[in-house]
Amino acid sequence: MLSIAIQSWEKLHSGTSGTMTGQLLGFSANRHIVTGLLVNLLSSICIVFINKWIYVHYGFPNMTLTLVHFVVTWLGLYICQKMDIFSPKSLPVRRIMWLALSFCGFVAFTNLSLQNNSIGTYQLAKAMTTPVIILIQTTYYKKTFSTKIKLTLVPITLGVILNSYYDVRFNVLGMVFATLGVLVTSLYQVWVGAKQHELQVNSMQLLYYQAPLSSAFLLGIIPLFEPLTGDGGIFGPWSLPALVTVLFSGVVAFLVNLSIYWIIGNTSAVTYNMFGHFKFCITLIGGYLLFHDPLSLNQALGILCTLAGILSYTHFKLVEQEEGKSRLAQRP
Repeated sequence: MLSIAIQSWEKLHSGTSGTMTGQLLGFSANRHIVTGLLVNLLSSICIVFINKWIYVHYGFPNMTLTLVHFVVTWLGLYICQKMDIFSPKSLPVRRIMWLALSFCGFVAFTNLSLQNNSIGTYQLAKAMTTPVIILIQTTYYKKTFSTKIKLTLVPITLGVILNSYYDVRFNVLGMVFATLGVLVTSLYQVWVGAKQHELQVNSMQLLYYQAPLSSAFLLGIIPLFEPLTGDGGIFGPWSLPALVTVLFSGVVAFLVNLSIYWIIGNTSAVTYNMFGHFKFCITLIGGYLLFHDPLSLNQALGILCTLAGILSYTHFKLVEQEEGKSRLAQRP
């Protein structure tokens, strides 16, 4: 680190405008990444508690809630497009069809997991997404990860085991939804990053076309799984507070979806999931405070263990980035 600091100091005083511009751009990019992570942190935690509140107190149908999220997300992007925040790019439907289908599964299965499990179970299942993503990227995309990065999965897995053994009580249906959610979410997050690079689009451009396509898929299958009328039906006698809460959850979901695309597009799916483990710890504590989920001493140790894995990953990732920059700077 000292040698890197000395090199940075020498470059700062070398008088080259290109280096100064690069440093300023790097600072700006880091600031934007931090902002994106904070937006994702707040919106992701908020959406979990709002959705759980909707399921517990209103019994709103799951797939219909997911459809509301998709529609509001598209409307939010349409407004952004009209405000010239981004310019749409024409994309062939066939090239994003599987991404749209995985988006449906990603949101639907995670919501079903939240509906049928405690918040602790829901978050523990999501914590398994990172190992699956690394497996997918290693097997099918031939991407390599250093031994240090792989070893950071050990304390995360240990923390998950501690929480699972001492607190979480799986039911069969909840376990099925949680497992499907992990598999589909992992594929979805890998494809998001791959599609942005393959199609040369940013997060808003991709989501702008994918959200309505996902809505159309859901609209076709909702009547097969959820009642249309009566108590608990799509067009049931919902109270005004229930409808307002559902619409508000749609706005928060828009922020979640947009920040997911932005973070993965500007970092990586693994980085997004490692950051997700930090959200896991906060949400678990929030579930204890708001929904009285149990939080034992052993569970607290599991949270600390998970945090240790997150911090280790962050440290090793930053070191690797600095080493990569140093090697580039030393090239003739």
